[in-house]
Amino acid sequence: MSPVRDLDRLLQDMDINRLRAVVFRDIDSKQAQFLALAVVYFISVLMVSKYRDILEPHNDKKHPQRSQSSRSTDSGAISGGLEVENGVSLRRYDSGIGDDHTSTAASDADLSSSGVAHGPDAISEALSTLSSEVRPAQPADSKGKNVKDILRSLVSTPADDIMVDPSLLPPVFLGSVGDAARDSSLQFRSFDRSVVVAPKKAGMTPSPGTSTPVPATTASSVSGGTPIDSVAVVSSGEASQSTSADSAAAAGGQVPASASLPSVPPLSPVTQHTAPNMSISERLEHALEKAAPLLREIFVDFAPFLSRTLLGSHGQELLIEGTSLVCMKSSSSVVELVMLLCSQEWQNSIQKNAGLAFIELVNEGRLLSHTMKDHLVRVANEAEFILSRQRAEDIHKHAEFESNSAQYAAEKRDEEKMCDHLIRAAKYRDHVTATQLIQKIVNILTDKHGAWGNSSISRPREFWRLDYWEDDLRRRRRFIRNPFGSTHSEATLKAAAEHASEEDILKGKQSIRSQALGNQNSESETLLDGDDDTLSSLDEKDLENLTGPVNLSTSAQLVAPAVVVKGTLSITASELYFEVDEDDQGFKAIDPKILAYTEGLHGKWLFTEIRAVFSRRYLLQNTALEIFMANRTAVMFNFPDAAAVKKVVHSLPRVGVGTNFGLPQTRRISLATPKQLFKASNMTQRWQRREISNFEYLIFLNTISGRTFNDLNQYPVFPWVITNYDSEELDLTLPSNFRDLSKPIGALNPKRAAFFSDRYESWEDDQVPKFHYGTHYSTSSFTLMWLLRIEPFTTFFLNFQGGKFDHADRTFSSVSRAWRNCQRDTSDVKELIPEFYYLPEMFVNANTYNLGVMEEGTVVSDVELPPWAKTPEEFVRINRLALESEFVSCQLHQWIDLIFGYKQQGPEATRALNVFYYLTYEGAVNLSSINDPMLREAVESQIRSFGQTPCQLLIEPHPPRSSAMQVTPLMFTEQMQQDVIMVLKFPSNSPVTHVAANTQPGLTSPAIITVTANRLFAVNKWHGLTGHQSSTVQDQQYQLPVEIDPLIASNVGSHRRQISDLLDQSIQISSQYFVITADNRFILLCGFWDKSFRVYSTDSGKLTQIVFGHRDVVTCLARSESYIGGDCYVLSGSRDATLLLWYWNGKHSSIGESPGKFTTPRAILTGHDCEVTCASVCAELGLVISGCKEGPCLIHSMNGDLLRTLEGPERCLRPRLIQSSTEGHCMIYYDKGQFCLFSVNGKLLGHMEVEDSIKAMLLSRDGQYLLTGGDGGVVSVWQVHNLKQLFTYPGCDAGIRSMAMSHDQRCIITGMASGSIVLFYNDFNRWHHEYQTRY
Repeated sequence: MSPVRDLDRLLQDMDINRLRAVVFRDIDSKQAQFLALAVVYFISVLMVSKYRDILEPHNDKKHPQRSQSSRSTDSGAISGGLEVENGVSLRRYDSGIGDDHTSTAASDADLSSSGVAHGPDAISEALSTLSSEVRPAQPADSKGKNVKDILRSLVSTPADDIMVDPSLLPPVFLGSVGDAARDSSLQFRSFDRSVVVAPKKAGMTPSPGTSTPVPATTASSVSGGTPIDSVAVVSSGEASQSTSADSAAAAGGQVPASASLPSVPPLSPVTQHTAPNMSISERLEHALEKAAPLLREIFVDFAPFLSRTLLGSHGQELLIEGTSLVCMKSSSSVVELVMLLCSQEWQNSIQKNAGLAFIELVNEGRLLSHTMKDHLVRVANEAEFILSRQRAEDIHKHAEFESNSAQYAAEKRDEEKMCDHLIRAAKYRDHVTATQLIQKIVNILTDKHGAWGNSSISRPREFWRLDYWEDDLRRRRRFIRNPFGSTHSEATLKAAAEHASEEDILKGKQSIRSQALGNQNSESETLLDGDDDTLSSLDEKDLENLTGPVNLSTSAQLVAPAVVVKGTLSITASELYFEVDEDDQGFKAIDPKILAYTEGLHGKWLFTEIRAVFSRRYLLQNTALEIFMANRTAVMFNFPDAAAVKKVVHSLPRVGVGTNFGLPQTRRISLATPKQLFKASNMTQRWQRREISNFEYLIFLNTISGRTFNDLNQYPVFPWVITNYDSEELDLTLPSNFRDLSKPIGALNPKRAAFFSDRYESWEDDQVPKFHYGTHYSTSSFTLMWLLRIEPFTTFFLNFQGGKFDHADRTFSSVSRAWRNCQRDTSDVKELIPEFYYLPEMFVNANTYNLGVMEEGTVVSDVELPPWAKTPEEFVRINRLALESEFVSCQLHQWIDLIFGYKQQGPEATRALNVFYYLTYEGAVNLSSINDPMLREAVESQIRSFGQTPCQLLIEPHPPRSSAMQVTPLMFTEQMQQDVIMVLKFPSNSPVTHVAANTQPGLTSPAIITVTANRLFAVNKWHGLTGHQSSTVQDQQYQLPVEIDPLIASNVGSHRRQISDLLDQSIQISSQYFVITADNRFILLCGFWDKSFRVYSTDSGKLTQIVFGHRDVVTCLARSESYIGGDCYVLSGSRDATLLLWYWNGKHSSIGESPGKFTTPRAILTGHDCEVTCASVCAELGLVISGCKEGPCLIHSMNGDLLRTLEGPERCLRPRLIQSSTEGHCMIYYDKGQFCLFSVNGKLLGHMEVEDSIKAMLLSRDGQYLLTGGDGGVVSVWQVHNLKQLFTYPGCDAGIRSMAMSHDQRCIITGMASGSIVLFYNDFNRWHHEYQTRY
């Protein structure tokens, strides 16, 4: 915008230059001609108007604030009246031309008739009359501007002395008119804006001499987005009518619009101030001198076009060669030009012909302005949107950054807390371990066989508890010392209290006190470690981003037999930790006596120890895991939800459910449902083929269906199988002595079955579905009732019962009474627990609890056994025999259907009278959907008290077991076998002091390995008895079961079979000096002078390892059964009176974890007083049994604790041979023909004396038969449980020095003093009670 430099001038220099530039840009184009026409009109009207202003000055300052209408009225009065018709205001020319002559729209009338006196200068007046909507500019500080206001303020806020560079305007502004139109609109703009007034100046009378700007309506209309409706020319003769709707709208909307205009004080006439002395012509010259030449130039340059266009009233050319054109060209007089233009003919012609072009131009500008305004608004909106989006993005990014920072900080805090927690926990665990080690040392020293021990009677009483150690069939048989044990004298019901001895009561108090002390250190530990409870609520970290030492941490509950405690489970790359939350109120409320028996409260388990991971249910929800460890214990955890279970399984090693069930060791198997496990495993087929026993199969079904020793509500279930508990003798061949396994326990008695059936049919309750039995066959209270007499179940029971034993009449006191109740009582449908089939100790009140007196006066102590069982051991043995009997085998599948199978639920269960309370079934309730904590607790306690039905394993009938006849054709019925199969004589006459028969099918080279007294060994190939059994067929090539070692037979490579290292001179070599590894590849030999034992390769005879550890000559070796991969335990006993337990690594074929390193024993076993002469190690039971030259045999656990002393009768002093079986029997042979049979818990079960001096003995794999051989050269077979001789093989001509049995137990191999081996044919089946009665 150019500032107004000279107020008197019609147009400023800048404007004239711009107009000239627009018009003369391109003379020949139509556009230029159109623009020339418009500019001619524009300048002509301005010049005439200026001329009039100079001629007739008005000093009208009386209306500083005037509405448009009053202004119009005034001007109308001056110029000859106003006529308003159809809302269009039209003014007449004051030249006196009538209505029939040319008339134009109001704008032009204004230009010609109303002067400066009545408002803005002429052109502004003209345009403002055209305008229908002119808004005053918004004040700059107006609140809450919208985009349009902002734009308007940018473009049209009046301001003094503003310059806008035209190049700043967007090219879109060019519109359809092109550059010329753009420039012309710019020109209007700059011209109009050359006088601008800010709204605040409105209404003030300007002081003389100041330039008072007027509002530039054109500017605001063209550029500011204020719409000016289109203007049209009214043709002559139609003055009274509106030419178009547009102009009607324009005029109609005029009054209100103009009323809203800022009113502006009029400009003072130039005459008064500027040049009072100048003449009119001078003033004209001054005002128009710059504009006139431009007009002339246009007239001259566009003469051909303008002469055609500007025609007179009669159609004559006004601009003709000679007259007016000469005047234009030659004359420089402004007055002449003005006079010419003022003439009526020119006025009419310009008005008529050029006015249209001008109005079109204005309309074009208005359209452009509209378009431009819309465009600008749109662009501004877009800009604002983009900016706001960026602002939002910035805010969002900032927030995200802040939250990420906070999250990172929180994670780091959690991680630090977790590390701190783990370090504290580790310290606590180390503290506990150290305490245990100190206690162990004290025990070793103060034991009656220890250095400070005394065997006097004054020793405090020892209490025992059941260890959590499980054998391969998950039997827990081992008892260990119980430091927390007592007679629970405080728990006696009032009536029985007077019977308790004072000593017992004192002992009870003392033990509780010591236990409380034992718990104190854990309390003081918790004081140190602040906020443990926050840890249990830690969220699971994602498995993917493993940062820090802990891969996964989740809240969990440790599920133990009598208690469930909250805590945190943490998993690192190689270990699993559980830390109980000791600040939890629930934990604080637990009886410390219970916690003393709970393992794993501050647990740490290495991944290398984990053997199996099972999915488990807890309170009928699939949210738990049970993890089985190498130390043969299991630990169970419950998690918040199934997702956490999945995460934990994926963080643990890939072990599946172990190697026992023929299933792949994958995590998918660990997460599999019981149904899937049952389907995928090979156990059913193995059971059908009789490869596994009924007991083993039932344990398998219980294990995979979720039954566990860790949750007493889900304790394994076993059936009652015997019905006769009254007769003196039990005949297991009579079907009437066996229960009908096709019916549930509640349906065995027909009368009671009818009662249950009626209850079911008549049951009417909308909330509770129908059921036959309100109680279950397995609940935690039943389990505790059965096991009441053994710790830790006694303590659990007392905790459950509020600290007192139950009433004597309700206590489990007699097997036959328990069976009768199960038949008669409508609230008793109990099945048994596995312990009935293997744990005789459960029937004995070993801790002398005062269990009260029954109504009829009987004192309750040991369980009353049926007459046919004289001892608990006999009861368990006969019960187990019955379980494995043919009667049970052929109908066990029907009981499986009831408990685990298709008769467990649904219509089949109804038909079988087998429906229990609905809360005992899986899926009956979803605890996670119960939000009310009170209700949830109520449902949980209901589930706990009602018992839980096992998971359903199959939905079709279970297949029956194959008959025994089918599986083992009984060859021995015809006695076609010879007792002696063959004799193999070795070239050397040295006695065969050791024989080993590793002939299991999977071996690469099954062989019978023999070692003679002069340490020459032979690897004799084993071909098996197949040829022998079909020896009746003549034409078949007969092959002997054993083929002599070719190197020995030919005597060529005997150096590869000779162990020539020197032994200690004092030793007398015997079978106990050798051990052969399970793969036949290595011989271990002891007795060396350097106090070592050594490993030799059987292939080359070379020495591969020397193992040191003892302080004196090693005098015996033994090895445990082998695991997969050939790993086993090797036990060495020495003259130093200790035993060392070593680990044989099958992978590296050496003692110790890895070859080459210094080897250390797993445990040191002490307690003997002199040279250890014999020993046996059983990995499955975790026991070591050993005997020394003089004195009792000892039983140690594998971690070195001395458990029992085996005291035989008075003549049993010098143990010579020891054999133990996995069934829990231990057979010891003493000097002078004395045999003793002990249980693994140290009870003497039998004793016998034989004439022979026994040199070798073996137990059958099931522990039921004993083989002996000695100097008499006779092999005898004995029944273990009653030590009765069953059979004697034909005598040999030499004494027996060693003995072995083939893997299938069909062949007995004896090493003779004469340097040969003899093979005897054997079949233990022929002495089985069932087969004996049948054949």
